[in-house]
Amino acid sequence: MTDQSGKVLEVIPYQFGFRRIEINQDKVIMLNNKRLLIKGVNRHEWDAKSGRTITMADMKADIATFKKNNINAVRTCHYPDHISWYYLCDTNGIYMMAENNLESHGTWQKNGAVEPSDNVPGSLPQWKQAVLDRARNNYETFKNHTSIIFWSLGNESYAGDDIAAMNAYYKKVDPSRLVHYEGVFHNPKYKPQISDVESRMYASPKEISEYLDDNPQKPFILCEYMHDMGNSIGGMKSYMDLFDKYPMYQGGFIWDFIDQAVEVKDEVTGQKVLRYGGDFDDRVSDYEFSGDGLMFADRTEKPAMQEVKYYYGKY
Repeated sequence: MTDQSGKVLEVIPYQFGFRRIEINQDKVIMLNNKRLLIKGVNRHEWDAKSGRTITMADMKADIATFKKNNINAVRTCHYPDHISWYYLCDTNGIYMMAENNLESHGTWQKNGAVEPSDNVPGSLPQWKQAVLDRARNNYETFKNHTSIIFWSLGNESYAGDDIAAMNAYYKKVDPSRLVHYEGVFHNPKYKPQISDVESRMYASPKEISEYLDDNPQKPFILCEYMHDMGNSIGGMKSYMDLFDKYPMYQGGFIWDFIDQAVEVKDEVTGQKVLRYGGDFDDRVSDYEFSGDGLMFADRTEKPAMQEVKYYYGKY
C-alpha cells in the first residue's frame, strides 16, 4: 500500500501460484492442459485426543500420509477447514475441492427413500441468503489458494433454487474454477443450472460405465466412493480400470481418510483405547459409522491403505 506520493505504507507478503483448470471440447477436465486424474480422499478434521480441534502437527502428518500413499486430492467434507490446511495443500501440490458448510440430508431422505417435501434449503426464500452467506464466506476466505480447483456447494442437500443461486454466485465471482455438487443427481431438472460435473456417491463401476456410454454431458467424478468400513477397499481395481477406458472419468474421493473416535483409558485394563458411538452408553448413536477411515483415529494406517497406495500409484 502506498500513499499519494508513492511512499510505501504497508507490505503484506502472500504465497501464490498459477494453474489453469477447464473442461475442454471433449468434456474432459484439464489441469494445465493435461487430463485431471483425481486420486483423492474425503478428510474430516479430527484428533483422537482433541476431537475437531487439530494442530499444525496433525495437518503436516496428514500431508505426509498423502504423499506416502499417492493421494493427490482432498475434499473438505463437509465444511471449510482450518486455514493452515489450505496453505499446506498449496505448497505440497494437493488438489482441493473446497466445500461449503452445508448438509441437510435428513430433510429430504427418510428411511432410505427420496422424499423431499420438507427439504431445506430447497427453493425456500427464507433460506436463500443464509446459504449464499456460506458461499461468500467460503469464497472470500480461501479465494487466493491455488490448490482449490473446485468449489463444492455442500453435501447431500438435494437441489432447488437456493443451491442454484449458490452455483450462480460462484460462477459470477470466480469463473476460473469449476463448481461441484452431487445432490442435483436426485433432482435432475436442475442439472443445467447446477454443477460443472456429474457427481455421484457410491456408484458402482457398472453404473459409471452406463453413464459414460450414454452420451454424457458432463465429466464424471465420484465425490464419495469405496466406503472404508470394516474390510473394505477390496474392489478398488474395478474403479481404477475406468481411468483407462473413459477419458471423461476423472476419479474420485474415498470415504474417508480418518476414523472419528476418542482416546480414553479403559476402566478395567487401564490401557488407552479408541471408542466411538455407543461406547459411552449413549443412545441414540451412529455406533461404528464414524469408523470408516483409511487410518484409525490415532493416525495409525489401516491395512486398506496398502491398496490405496498401490492403485493410486499406478496413475
